[in-house]
Amino acid sequence: MPKEKNAPHSITLDMIPAFIQYLRKEEREQNTIKKYERYAKEFVVWLKGRPVTKATVVAWKDALLRSDEYKPATVNARLASVNAFLKFLGWDECRVKSLRLQRRVFRDPGRDLSKEEYMCLVEAAQASGNERLALVMEAICAMGLRVSEVRYITVEAVALGRAEISLKGKVRTVILPGKLCRKLEKYIRKNKIASGEVFLTRSGKGLSRRQIWAEMKRLCGAAGVEPSKVFPHNLRHLFATTHYRTYKDIVKLADILGHSCVETTRIYLVSTGVEHARQMDNLGLVS
Repeated sequence: MPKEKNAPHSITLDMIPAFIQYLRKEEREQNTIKKYERYAKEFVVWLKGRPVTKATVVAWKDALLRSDEYKPATVNARLASVNAFLKFLGWDECRVKSLRLQRRVFRDPGRDLSKEEYMCLVEAAQASGNERLALVMEAICAMGLRVSEVRYITVEAVALGRAEISLKGKVRTVILPGKLCRKLEKYIRKNKIASGEVFLTRSGKGLSRRQIWAEMKRLCGAAGVEPSKVFPHNLRHLFATTHYRTYKDIVKLADILGHSCVETTRIYLVSTGVEHARQMDNLGLVS
């Protein structure tokens, strides 16, 4: 007989591999799968063998909220992962609501990368002899790519001047700027890359997200840029803000970035704290 609603369920770490396999069949991104796996394991370990009910899941949510370790967005990421796990198990009655977060009015200036700082990073990479990293950063920033989309920059894409990116069940065409194409063509000839991915390791494998992140972090000192600002996704943010300020077309920008919803694109366009303060001062409401 089926269990009654809110009846306790038993859960173990042995149930997670099947969940991971399900996520792969759903064509989830590899980094998303890793995150869901990590948070699902955290939840199972936290339970310490206790049964899963709506009450225990709410208790776990409350424990996350009480912890000084997690920001609201981090709590929501864990809730989304475990809710997906519970849905996979068919235990929808145990799922809990995510936190309602107010849309941010401005970004943390400590994480805002300026165009000048970006140029310093590229110059530092070139000065250190890391031409590959310099081109990777320019490609991400000039095209608004996700770091996971770097692999779509191939010899064939450079020859055509456009890349076909297939991600999250969607396919979009991204144009390679002419100047970038010429740089990549020179790099391809120099490194004798016949076909396939342009950015490869010495062993011939594609660059990983972690490797790009680590190489960028090593530039901070020479570039004179705060480490908190240096990570691949910030280059995509810089592309988005620069494109919007130039063309003021959020719908086209959403298409370029591969966003299904314009509201996602709006997150990229939040002004910096400095800009927000200036806007407030310009209201002239203080005598």
